[in-house]
Amino acid sequence: MNPDEDGPKRILQARLVKVLRHRRTDRGMTLEPHASRCVRIGDVHELVTTEHRETEPGTRIDRVGFLGFAEFTCGGVLDRGDLFWMGGVLVGTVLGFDACHYPNHYNILVHATRTTTGADLGLRPETPIEIIQDSQRPRSNPSGG
Repeated sequence: MNPDEDGPKRILQARLVKVLRHRRTDRGMTLEPHASRCVRIGDVHELVTTEHRETEPGTRIDRVGFLGFAEFTCGGVLDRGDLFWMGGVLVGTVLGFDACHYPNHYNILVHATRTTTGADLGLRPETPIEIIQDSQRPRSNPSGG
C-alpha cells in the first residue's frame, strides 16, 4: 500500500468455522490485481498459506497449505501486508487474493515461512482471528494474552 494513501483502519476480526488439513504443490491459484478487498460482517472466506512472495497480478500460486474457512465478525478492509493472527499466533502477512470461487468466497492468501495447515497449528472451530494493519502492529499479543 502507498503510505501516503494508507490511513489507519479497524482491526478485522473473524472466527474459524471449519479447519482444513491439506497441502498442494500444484494448486494453480492466481493472484488478483487488487491490493485490498472489503469484507462484510458474516462473510465466509477461505484462508490459505503460501511461501510465495510475488505480488504481481496473475502470479500463479501452486504451493499452498489450507488453514480453514473463517466468518468475519465485523466488516472492514483487508490489505496486502496486513498481519494475520490466529489464536494469538502470528501466522504471516496477507499476500493477496484468489477469486476462483468468487462470489461464493475469496481465497485469502497469507505469506508464511512454510505452507502451514489448520492441523499443523492445532486450530479448532471458533479459533479467533485478527487481521491488523502493519503500521498498527501490536507490541504484544493482539488478544491481550
